[in-house]
Amino acid sequence: MSRTSRHRRAPRAGEPCPCGLPAVYGDCCGRFHAGRSAPTAEALMRSRFSAFAIEDEAYLLRTWHPSTRPARVDFDPGMRWTGLEIEAFTGGSPIHAGGTVTFRARYAYGGQPGEMREQSRFVRHEGAWVYLDAVGE
Repeated sequence: MSRTSRHRRAPRAGEPCPCGLPAVYGDCCGRFHAGRSAPTAEALMRSRFSAFAIEDEAYLLRTWHPSTRPARVDFDPGMRWTGLEIEAFTGGSPIHAGGTVTFRARYAYGGQPGEMREQSRFVRHEGAWVYLDAVGE
């Protein structure tokens, strides 16, 4: 089985959500991974972080805008996503058509800690929030 087609073990419904909110996975990002649409750009950002953490390629591709979506997601076997901090957001509410979310994502790579910062752009596509791209900084 290729690395892009398998999942790390998803948290059980009662376990903490990888996105860092004080909610269990089943009540937080797990419901979006199971098929519900994220109501805001921030909720989509958090659920996509969780999908990276558990290597849920299908969810990541489903929530990526068709104009920028890759053919597949290549997960690095040495990467483990460990935490998420939302720094700021603009728009992205149920009444908006677009929005941005600025975040810091923590990871361990080969056992060494690191972090990345990005401002992501989200838009509505066919009524649902999707990731479009990263804003150049």
